[in-house]
Amino acid sequence: MDEEKRVGAVDLEGFASASGLDAIFAPSSVAVVGASGRKGSVGRAVFKNILESDYSGVIYPVNIKARSVCGVRAYPSLADIPDPVDLAVVIVPAAMTPAVAREAAAKGVRGLIVISAGFKETGPAGAAIEEELLAVCREHGIRLVGPNCLGLINTDPEKGLNASFARRKANPGNIAFVSQSGALCTAVLDFAAKKQIGFSKFISVGNKADIGELALIRYLHDDPQTKVIMLYVEELRHGAEFIETVREITGGDRPTPILAVKSGRTAEGAAAVSSHTGSLAGTEAVYNALFEQSGVFRAQSIEELFDFAIALASQPLPASNRIAIITNAGGPGIIATDVTIHSGLQLARLQNETMEVLRSHLPAAANIKNPVDVIGDARSDRYQAALAAVLNDENVDGVIFILTPQSMTEIEETAAIIPTLARRSGKPVVASFMGLLDVSTGIEILEQNNIPHYHFPEGAARAMGALYQYASWLHRQHLKEFALSVDKAAAAAIIAEALAGGRQYLGEVEGNEILRAYGFPVMPAMLATSAAEAGQAVERLGPCAMKIVSPQIIHKSDVGGVRVGIATPEAASQAYEAIVASARAHAPEAEIRGVYMQRMAEAGVEVILGIKRYRSFGPLLMFGLGGIFVEIFKDVSFRLAPIRHNGARHMVRSIKAFPMLNGARGAAVADQEALEQCLLRLSQLATDHPAIAELDINPLMVHAEGKGCSVADCRILLKEE
Repeated sequence: MDEEKRVGAVDLEGFASASGLDAIFAPSSVAVVGASGRKGSVGRAVFKNILESDYSGVIYPVNIKARSVCGVRAYPSLADIPDPVDLAVVIVPAAMTPAVAREAAAKGVRGLIVISAGFKETGPAGAAIEEELLAVCREHGIRLVGPNCLGLINTDPEKGLNASFARRKANPGNIAFVSQSGALCTAVLDFAAKKQIGFSKFISVGNKADIGELALIRYLHDDPQTKVIMLYVEELRHGAEFIETVREITGGDRPTPILAVKSGRTAEGAAAVSSHTGSLAGTEAVYNALFEQSGVFRAQSIEELFDFAIALASQPLPASNRIAIITNAGGPGIIATDVTIHSGLQLARLQNETMEVLRSHLPAAANIKNPVDVIGDARSDRYQAALAAVLNDENVDGVIFILTPQSMTEIEETAAIIPTLARRSGKPVVASFMGLLDVSTGIEILEQNNIPHYHFPEGAARAMGALYQYASWLHRQHLKEFALSVDKAAAAAIIAEALAGGRQYLGEVEGNEILRAYGFPVMPAMLATSAAEAGQAVERLGPCAMKIVSPQIIHKSDVGGVRVGIATPEAASQAYEAIVASARAHAPEAEIRGVYMQRMAEAGVEVILGIKRYRSFGPLLMFGLGGIFVEIFKDVSFRLAPIRHNGARHMVRSIKAFPMLNGARGAAVADQEALEQCLLRLSQLATDHPAIAELDINPLMVHAEGKGCSVADCRILLKEE
């Protein structure tokens, strides 16, 4: 069994389950297998961290040679410990870990943290050891963190567990951090200490043999100490399950915001693909769709991840996107304005009453319109009057507060006035005290009072944008679903017959039959196998598009295999001969089955719909501007199937060319509802038939509102399941 299928099967058993995690995070007793008194060893670091973390339970060092570790009596094995053990932290060579797991099972241990390396990250031999370790844990109901991880930290004062070898402890807080990289964890802890950021839980998942992000998200959602979840992700699995689960966590009755940064943003080249969708749908498209559909906010860097988490953990969400900026310098105000607009926010239009209050408290040289400039010589009383006035304005949903240190600026006094006014208003306030040394005491006051601080206005504006985006997710509209009628059996029969005949590529003849079974608006058509039949087809169907039919010719235009607007029998006969001759000249080995004669669709906006299937995530849907230039403009959006009506509408409206569908420059508004239904039919087709590896409908002609759509061309690539 190949590795991805094997891991996938294991994951479905327990990877996503949060059951049994209390034994990991809140054990009554911990044994450290491989604890050591040797300075510089991982075994010593882990044991000392638990010992010095005010852990409320009992800790047992296990070392076959030592009598004691750090002054605590050691035991030669788990079996020799006289009392029950809930959690075992394992730091022994990889090859020994399955035996330790069996010993732990006999002892009644309910959780393992395997810090040791040397597993699947090293190759097939290590992967075999990891598989054996996991099999033992699954057999005995033991939950496993790792292997190949840093460990975990729980800052709950009632538990105080630091089962990691991190140099620095985590300060208590309400942010949970889950990372696939142990090395990154140590850097993050150092960064967080400098920024005075605290954590509720801090977990390094390593190879994720058992416990992965989805299980932890479920657990942390129910953790009363966790208000925000942050993820550092290298790879995820099971797209549909992730979306369904996380969507309820980020946007359900008890919402918990989730932020993620994903490494490896550069997509690998799409080699040997047979469709436009295949060439455009790289791994980045999958993760963007996964996060967007599940309500996970994707940060671009670790620093941005923390910037957003601090705001979400400490500030109320804005009612809308109308933001006021207060500054004592024009330049930073302009910078903040630019980033504010770029972040999906808008400058609030201050009420006349607000501007009158500002006029009465600020000097004549001040700007009383938004952004409000209290000018450089402002002291704390001027800042206080300005902040109180804009927070009281009903047109203001949040405030970005900027201070540049001038010789007369009262930095500490100004910082002290912000928390009270912000809390009283119930509106989010983020601050940027620009600089490092001069403003440091003011920053401490802000951080101690849960006012997010950013060294530059850009960070403050982006954080406010993140607050608004999460608020928009929570309050998103839920559209009524369409009732779609499909013939799943008819499509399945066509697919099965093709695969039985060894054919993986389906052109328009069979492709349109599959689409027709799923209710797509397919134009009347017939296959012509001679010039005479082509002429007869035009007489029967009317003006036609003519396309070469060959299993070996995928991109028909590239071989001169397409003619459109053929309106007479004579022209059709001539076009037939020309198409076949051109195809044979360009692809002499190709099997020519004839020419597909399809009634010309009415004019409309050309769009593309597509499917690209990923084994770990399922089918990825694509929508965008279609026609022959789709891979040039790459104006497309993606969603993982299945989608709902909301997802279909968002796909349509998120491309840059959407104004072409919405009546730009006096054109008729396109039939967007019919287009949304086509996307939902595509989603159901992709979900119902795993053998469809890739599919293009290009173009789909979208006609004027009320006139529907027409399928003009399609191709399907199949793959044995």
